[in-house]
Amino acid sequence: MGRFLFVVPPLAGHTNPTVSVGHELGRRGHAVAWTGHPEVVPDLIGPGARFLPVDDAVPAEVVAAVAERSSGLRGPAALRFLWRDVLMPLARTMTPGVEQAVDGFAPDVLVVDQQALAGAAVAERRGLPWATSATTSAELTDPLATMGRVGEWVRGLMVDYLHEAGLTRRAADAIDPRFSPHLLVAFTTAALVGPLPMPDHYALVGPSFAGRHDPTPFPWEWLRSGTPLVLVSLGTLNWQDGARFFARAVEALEGMDAQGVVVAPPDLVERVPANVLVRPRVPQLTLLPRTSAVISHGGHNTVCEALAHGLPLVVAPIRDDQPIIAEQVVAAGAGVRVRFGRVGADGLRAALDTVMGDPSYRRGAERVQRSFTEAGGAPAAAERLEGLLGRRAAGAASRGAIRKGTATWN
Repeated sequence: MGRFLFVVPPLAGHTNPTVSVGHELGRRGHAVAWTGHPEVVPDLIGPGARFLPVDDAVPAEVVAAVAERSSGLRGPAALRFLWRDVLMPLARTMTPGVEQAVDGFAPDVLVVDQQALAGAAVAERRGLPWATSATTSAELTDPLATMGRVGEWVRGLMVDYLHEAGLTRRAADAIDPRFSPHLLVAFTTAALVGPLPMPDHYALVGPSFAGRHDPTPFPWEWLRSGTPLVLVSLGTLNWQDGARFFARAVEALEGMDAQGVVVAPPDLVERVPANVLVRPRVPQLTLLPRTSAVISHGGHNTVCEALAHGLPLVVAPIRDDQPIIAEQVVAAGAGVRVRFGRVGADGLRAALDTVMGDPSYRRGAERVQRSFTEAGGAPAAAERLEGLLGRRAAGAASRGAIRKGTATWN
């Protein structure tokens, strides 16, 4: 049996997919632990899961940066801000804690989220096999490669960080901490992302959410049997941008023979009609089987969870990978796209009428749903991760042979 350490950032959407995979590995007899920030990760991985904290808290400058980032940044400006003010400070402050977690847990394999660069740095420096956990399909190819000077600038930030973390400059320049050379596990399928060329060590396993712990309360008695339900969510990081959008969504739902659940702080929505419920959090995976359609910003987890239930989407992307994912939904025939900053109540209502009234969108969502089921989810991811244990054993044997002076080189 092996020992697997998951390295995750303080982001629910990047931690949640690892939970089912970790529990599946544990069910198979492996030792499993997570490392990350204590005010975010333990509540997500559930009671009884082993957790090794990094710093005591998410750095204050990162918290401030995430809040500031919601104030209208788009395109290259948003990308620069993300890397300079969020991901690089997280990497530097997480590195000592990841080192301590590796010392304390002695993993055979690290499973590293694409935005937890410290995990890749520590694994490379220590010669440990590591797998990438890709929670967004937008990063299956390297989007920075097509971004000219901005991409070069980000690449320079990564190389500098890896060098600071203990790699030689040559070694730092030879790897990309977003893409493991051993295994990349992506929680999607080709039915959604399209026919992209991918290396053999990329495993598209579909969503991973079986058995996820979510004790969020919900007034189930409010739902009316036989009435279509629409879920409106901008995820956990984008709701601060949503006052105008939420208001338009509520107006759209008020004129429909449907109920709506809007995931937002109640004080962000001024007027709430009788057929709309506003909640700061919902048990999304439990609610989706009762849902007819989803309005989303294009966050990968919400999109995949909706499609895993065969639900069509209205997608209103804001920034980052969201426009790419929105286009994937449209290309799959599983939804329509609207403009986040410009769509009105009439436009949202028309989009909902389209995806709920035209059965082709439901059929498109169900095609993706079938591909998710066939891909295998958490068990398929666990099986691919188990394959790295042999690499770990072979590496240890090779190092032992070198120490004894018996290794030969061609």
